[in-house]
Amino acid sequence: MRYSVILRYAGSVMLIISAFMAISAIISLVSHDAGFYPLLLSSLLTLALGGFPMLFVPKADNITTKEGFTIVVGSWIMACAVGMFPYLIWGGEFTFINAWFESVSGFTATGASILTDIEALPQGLLFWRTATCWIGGAGVIMFALLILPSLGTNKMALSSIELSSLAKDNYRYRTQMIVRILLVVYVGLTIITTLLLKVSGMRWFDAVNHAMSACATGGFSTKNASIGFFDSPLIEGILIISMFLSSLHFGLIYSTFAFKANNIFRSEVVKTYVGIILFATFAVALSLRISDTYPTILESLRQSVFQVVSLISTTGFATADTNLWTPFAIVMLIIVSIICGCAGSTTGGVKTDRVLLYSKVLASRLRAQQHPNAIIRIRLDGILQEDKHLQATILFLTTYFILILVGTLSSTLFEMDLLTAFSSTVSFIGNVGPGFGKVGSYDNYAAIPAVLKIQGSVLMLMGRLEIFGFIQFLFIKMWR
Repeated sequence: MRYSVILRYAGSVMLIISAFMAISAIISLVSHDAGFYPLLLSSLLTLALGGFPMLFVPKADNITTKEGFTIVVGSWIMACAVGMFPYLIWGGEFTFINAWFESVSGFTATGASILTDIEALPQGLLFWRTATCWIGGAGVIMFALLILPSLGTNKMALSSIELSSLAKDNYRYRTQMIVRILLVVYVGLTIITTLLLKVSGMRWFDAVNHAMSACATGGFSTKNASIGFFDSPLIEGILIISMFLSSLHFGLIYSTFAFKANNIFRSEVVKTYVGIILFATFAVALSLRISDTYPTILESLRQSVFQVVSLISTTGFATADTNLWTPFAIVMLIIVSIICGCAGSTTGGVKTDRVLLYSKVLASRLRAQQHPNAIIRIRLDGILQEDKHLQATILFLTTYFILILVGTLSSTLFEMDLLTAFSSTVSFIGNVGPGFGKVGSYDNYAAIPAVLKIQGSVLMLMGRLEIFGFIQFLFIKMWR
């Protein structure tokens, strides 16, 4: 394995991160706040780390699968490491462990925070937090692929590792086109959401930050009370649409606006996803109204739909303290935090595609028992699913729930109550953000033990890299 080649391509990611740090520093300079020097110094350090291998390591014509995995996973880990620089130099609540946790949470678009007073941060650092979400939402490798047109066949090797097989199914384009579509849709949604939020009454700074966070399904806010600070049905409605669209397959969104047959209105995955959202929204709203949590059914629906879409899209914005909701509502919200959005989007979690595919595998198994000689084919959105994909889905789901069990058990070893332990583990591996109990929608992760912050950061990375990408990286030296 050529480590120099790996450093060269990982260096390109560092250059992108350095550029966003520089933009954050400019925001601090314009705002006359104290974040300028930490961000500027961090930008220069990251530029040096990325620039040296780009300058002194020659380009490679071909990248092996082993090198590709190392580049992708290594770039994610390096991005999280350099993402700590502004926090560490700034200080305050950012100890080494806290800075690592906040950086991982940002780049994995989880949105879990250790900050007890978000509004105390300079505007430049607030923008940097949001920028980590936005970079990580599309994938650090995807940004690198966009600015490295000379990669050729290497671009295909890296993008095939960054995208899961489920995500690639509905693109139906060449690899280079997939990258462009993903980023064009992503940037387009961000710009449109920013303009709508500004028109709805937000300041430009808040509008840009919340738009970036919503489209990345990251959930970092500039306010301690998150979206509840604005108390605006219009802002909530805009963000609901933005979070929903960002949790759909970006290839299908592109096809819809290009008036192609393969679009969101014909996708059975999208129909299932919408059905889950509607059922959960009305079920939670009914529970809230029956319990008199809110005085009217309309207010119950308003609160319910925002929290359901926020959690199922793995964004994690909040308009209410969900710890005060009914046990039924909490259980429903945990369920949607496990299911989550669609493959090919910026969301984490199990994803609706796998839930639907598993239900089809189960149904086919029941039919096979009734008709032993029948040949049963399983399709998802019209695409025939190979046996290896079905096996991968079942293996993923099994491993996912085993990790939730292990994470919950290890959390309870440190005297964490069961609701907090379970919901925080679900939140970490699903890249959701808020949990329940002591890590609810209006709480944070500052008080959890350092060892659980490390465990949480590992789970966040595993969730963002679809579990097996991270596991294979750990055993990369055993590859033959």
